[in-house]
This record gives sequence, C-alpha cells and structure tokens, in this order.
Amino acid sequence: MVAKTLFGFEELLVKELRQMGAQDIKQGVRNVSFVGDKGFMYKANLGLRTAIKILKPIKTFKVVNEQDLYDRVYGMKWDTYMKASQTLAIDATVHSEIFTHSKYIALKTKDAIVDKFRDQTGDRPNVDLRFPDLKINVHIDRSMCTISLDSSGESLHRRGYKTATNIAPINEVLAAGLIMLSGWDGQTDFMDPMCGSGTILAEAAMIACNIPPNLMRKEFAFERWQDWEVELFETIEESLLKKTRDFHHKIIGYDKAPSAVAKAKDNIKNAHLDEFITISQEDFFKTKKETDEKLHMVFNPPYGERLELLNMEAFYGDIGTTLKHGYPNTDAWFITSDLEALKHVGLRPSRKIKVFNAKLESRLAKYEMYAGSRKAKKQN
Repeated sequence: MVAKTLFGFEELLVKELRQMGAQDIKQGVRNVSFVGDKGFMYKANLGLRTAIKILKPIKTFKVVNEQDLYDRVYGMKWDTYMKASQTLAIDATVHSEIFTHSKYIALKTKDAIVDKFRDQTGDRPNVDLRFPDLKINVHIDRSMCTISLDSSGESLHRRGYKTATNIAPINEVLAAGLIMLSGWDGQTDFMDPMCGSGTILAEAAMIACNIPPNLMRKEFAFERWQDWEVELFETIEESLLKKTRDFHHKIIGYDKAPSAVAKAKDNIKNAHLDEFITISQEDFFKTKKETDEKLHMVFNPPYGERLELLNMEAFYGDIGTTLKHGYPNTDAWFITSDLEALKHVGLRPSRKIKVFNAKLESRLAKYEMYAGSRKAKKQN
C-alpha cells in the first residue's frame, strides 16, 4: 500500500506506520509505501494522523502512449473489483514527458474500464465524481504506470468533527503533523492562543489521549468494495479504542473573535473532546501564563489577506513581546508562510522546520522561553 502525506511529514508517517506494525516501510516524497493485510488497511485509515490517503496498488506496467495505456487497463480483470451496475471515479497524477495531461489520462482509463464492461456484459458502469463505488488512482511516472484503488475516498484530513470553520482554517493533517513535529507528548499543559475553529486543539487532545483521528468519519471508500468485511472493521476499531490513554493536563484555547470561539466550541463538542479542552475569548497579547508549570504552545497566526488588515511588523513584534514577558517556562511553536515576519518577533528561534501550508512554503518556528534568565538556566 501507499500512504500519501504532506511535504515534510514523511518521517512522521514512517514512525506512525512502524508503531502500528506495518511491514517493509519505504519513505518517498510526500508518500510512504508499506505492506499490510486488509485489516491493516482499515487500521491505517482509522489511525494514521499524518496520512491524506491510503492507496492499494493493483497493477504496475510500462506505457509508451495513450493507446498502450488503454489496452493495458482494458486487459485488467475489473469484475474482481466492481460490477457493471456500480459507479466509478478516476483521478490521475502524471510526471512524464510522454503524457502531459492528467485529465486526459483519467478519461482514457475510464474509457477502457467502461468499454471492457460493455463488451463483456452489455452494461456499463457510470461515473460518479462525488460518491463512487470504486475510486481509482492512476499514477504515471515517466513511462511507469501504477493503477491503485483509493481505499480512503475523501481525503483523510476530513476527520468528520468540523461543522464550522473560520476563514483560512488549518487542515487537520497539517495540524496533527505540526503538533507531532513540535514533540508534544501529552505530558504538559498545551495552548493554542489563536485557536480559530479549534483544529489544533482537537488534534492535540486526540494525540494526548491516543484517540484514533478518523473515528468520526462518515465513510471510507473501502466500505463499498466487494471484499468489505464489517466485522473485521469493527474488531480493528475496538482494538484501537482499547489503546486510548488518560490525560492529566490542560488543553487551552484562546481567540479574540467571539465567532471563532463559538465555532471552536462547536467543533470540540462534536469531536467529544470537550472534557479535555477549555476555550475562552481572550486577546493573547493581553494575557499572561496562569501557572509556573511547563507549557507547550502550537499556533497558526493569521496570514495573507487576514494579516494585511493588521500591521504585520507590529503583530509579530507583539507575539515576541507577549511570549517574553508573559510566558516563562514555555516552548512556543508557530507556523508562518511569511518568512520576513520571523525577523520582527524580536526573539531568536531555536529551530525552524520547512513545511507547506496548502501550497505556501512555510516555517514551523520554535521559541524557548525560560523561567528566569537564560544565563541562570545554563548554570543550573
């Protein structure tokens, strides 16, 4: 199988797969391949935090032109995977000089499958882009073509707990990956001081309690496959739920917009995580840390058009000032796609990790706020 992920999260995904018990793990760019049985495919979809899709390759072959592709796809045993009365959808990704148009490749693949059914049965499957019975992925790299079944369906970042989002909400897989990159392990208090619709808070709570991220999803694509085993799926789900753990710290969210606070509370309640998370309407720049305990902070400050309404230099300066004067004994991590902005924080980051937020190249920066002066810390 192949698990697709975001750039920069490949190592996290390798680690997750290893902990889950996958075999023969190989790291690629934006993907990790691995071996497992059907039950493991169910488990990977339910339990991986940094995967966007789980693909199951069924055929790999060399192609020299479009007709060749058509013939090879036509020659496959499609009745193993679907019936003529069912629906299909095809998406294609192409990195090749011979083939340049992914939509045309998807169309050729569809024609071959539909023609095969029509020739064999007199009936043909229809295309349904929204809720197909079988979702097929075509990947062409130079002249190598891999046909896979998409076992996830809709992207796995759609966890199912969000009903309300703010402007520019952070993707759930991105949020989970940032928290994991920050090294948070659920052993301290956690804060998102600009929490928007609550995604980082929800993902942090699920990581802390080891709750599978995709329990709330309405459907996975494999539930429409001919070999779908509901009992096996329920057994896997139960075994994952047995591994949840207690959490003895606080998860705190602030946002200064009342609308964001209301949306975040709704989403957290939907995710059944409200016992772990408290959200209040606060302007971070007017707050101070409430305890002497170690605090772990991860947040996604406003950016782009939202930030143009603010003064970028002053805004990032205020982040630095607030951390410095109000948040001793804190590890603060935030993501920004404005690489200039980091210069205005007025503090030196101890780490910067390159990640992508959608298509925007970004940095996840870490600021270590010591209790007392840094010099005293070094002498201890």
